[in-house]
Amino acid sequence: MRFRPPVPQPGPRPPGCTLETVSSSTLRAVIVDDEELARGLLREMLKAHPEIEIAAECANGFEAVKAIAETRPDLLFLDVQMPKLDGFEVLELIDPGPAVIFVTAYDQYAMRAFDAQAADYLLKPFSAERFERALGRARSRIGQSREDPAQLAAAARGPERPQRIVVRDGPKVHIIPIDRLDYVEAQDDYVALHSGGKSYLKQQPIAAVEAMLDPARFVRVHRSAIVNLERIARIEPYAKDSRIAILADGTRLPVSRSGYARLMEAMDDSQGSRSSTR
Repeated sequence: MRFRPPVPQPGPRPPGCTLETVSSSTLRAVIVDDEELARGLLREMLKAHPEIEIAAECANGFEAVKAIAETRPDLLFLDVQMPKLDGFEVLELIDPGPAVIFVTAYDQYAMRAFDAQAADYLLKPFSAERFERALGRARSRIGQSREDPAQLAAAARGPERPQRIVVRDGPKVHIIPIDRLDYVEAQDDYVALHSGGKSYLKQQPIAAVEAMLDPARFVRVHRSAIVNLERIARIEPYAKDSRIAILADGTRLPVSRSGYARLMEAMDDSQGSRSSTR
């Protein structure tokens, strides 16, 4: 990662980072791509725009999340397919701010990104003329109110269900495989994701998490709870029109009347699917 914060900091530099001063009167850009040639091409094309300074270059998603938090760029050139964290996961972990230009070799992601109100997309390989058009579109979006990055990521990802959930915890990034997710609880503007006896807070509506998950495996049993069907040990009556789901680890989750109906439907579908495969 090449990293250029606004004010050079004393002390040792992080491995792979190049530090430079960026004037407050310029636009700040971050380039995120795991291919050195792709980063080099964007770097060369930006040389025609002295008013734009490259604040950081990142080769993977982890570096990108850290650099974006520290440099607060105006423009973000973001690859989709990358190791460690992909471009959509990076967007889930950053704060609103930069105008996003997706850079991808996959046209299905490019079109979804455009439909999801990204500033623009660059489909590899792209020409200088196409780059200038995308840059102009992105610059016109700077300073405007834009969609939350996590919502942009969800829309651009399309119908594909993620295989994991990423959570930022200060400088740390936690990765929770969907298979290991036990249940989800709503906590004001956050959700608590429970996995293997640990809990991770993520600033996201529970409805957004529900939309990410396979309804054949995860059921919204209450307005404040989603449960992994495989973790349910039993269901017990609790009060009029309500029940309690007892999980294998002893956790007790409320089950509303509508949640119970969804739960029974999902369980019936699951049993039917298993019977049909015998």
